[in-house]
Amino acid sequence: MTAVDGSTVRDPDTLRADMVRALRDRKAIASEPVAAAFAALPRHRFAPDAPLDLAYDIHRTVPVKRDEQGLETSVMSAAHLQAVMLEQAAVEPGMRVLEIGSGGYNAALIQELVGCDGAVTTVDIDRDIVDRARRCLDDTGYDRVRTVLADGEAGVPDGAPYDRIIVTAAAWDIPPAWIGQLTEKGRLVVPLTLCGTTRSVAFDRDGEGLRSRSYCLARFVPIQGEGAAEERKVALRDGIALQTDDKRVALEPTALDQAFDTPRLARWSGAAYDLPDELELYLTLSLSRPARLHAAEYLVEQGLVDASALLGVPALVADGSIAYRTRRENENTGGFESGVIAHGNRAETLADEYVALLRRWARDHRRQGAATFRYLPGNVPSPLPQGAVQKRHGIVTVTWN
Repeated sequence: MTAVDGSTVRDPDTLRADMVRALRDRKAIASEPVAAAFAALPRHRFAPDAPLDLAYDIHRTVPVKRDEQGLETSVMSAAHLQAVMLEQAAVEPGMRVLEIGSGGYNAALIQELVGCDGAVTTVDIDRDIVDRARRCLDDTGYDRVRTVLADGEAGVPDGAPYDRIIVTAAAWDIPPAWIGQLTEKGRLVVPLTLCGTTRSVAFDRDGEGLRSRSYCLARFVPIQGEGAAEERKVALRDGIALQTDDKRVALEPTALDQAFDTPRLARWSGAAYDLPDELELYLTLSLSRPARLHAAEYLVEQGLVDASALLGVPALVADGSIAYRTRRENENTGGFESGVIAHGNRAETLADEYVALLRRWARDHRRQGAATFRYLPGNVPSPLPQGAVQKRHGIVTVTWN
């Protein structure tokens, strides 16, 4: 198809076919049912205000709603992540599925997977989002999907038990209702936030709790309502911020800001830097006082902060001092070597702890999928077990294979 100005205009059917092919090529789609669901749905009709190229871009989200400050509160997730999470869920015909966080498109994909004998319920706390999802679902012929206006923290009891619960917003915790509304062999797929980093984790029932089957990097807008995150975030100076949800970490803005005025200590591990997503997860959950350091690009250009902090980097914070990961080229380690930059009076001590973890990961856990997550609901033990993260309704433990 050719436009008046002579440029090529790609039609939705071609874009959809290209999207499915790209998702297969990148291993996001691994099964025929998921491929067929993506091939069947006109994705652009769930994003009527977005350009076609954006709607069918496998890596980009489509904005749906923003708050008064202009921050996104709802988006259509990237097709790549939707495909990966549906593969994690392994939805089968005839299943009952609850989606927490409505957009319409993902619920329609699930309806394709469960077929005529299954049932799909999608719930959201925002009436605008629920109404929009309902319009899009009805307009595309997916009127069998049930939409519910409610806080997803409580699930949807009148449709339980569910074979699958799929959460499409970043969740800080796993409320009792989600576990209680799963069947005995049910599965929960949830983007779980731990100390500022998020992974989509596929959990199966394991007694009273949950045990992970798989996980992958994920980025979502945070969940709203009763389940909203319990995080602290402080600005040290313009362009530098720290965040953490670990109650053991004391964020002292003045002292930490002053630490950046002290000379930087660089310490190199001699260990290879690769598989950055896996390394980041290991560091975040293994540091004794973890936080996440963010820095603006102009401070990186000035040399105050390393480029690793541009998108957030695991940091170790204690007594007004800070250490965080960096890297440098080193052919002896296969391309890059991991290292640490530290500031403050305890820079040496923090750098030693950080470097020891970098070496341990490279020696023992340098591969995909080395972590196993368990969620244990109920009273939080004191002291916390090694490698555990305290949540509102229980704890998350992580072991490394």
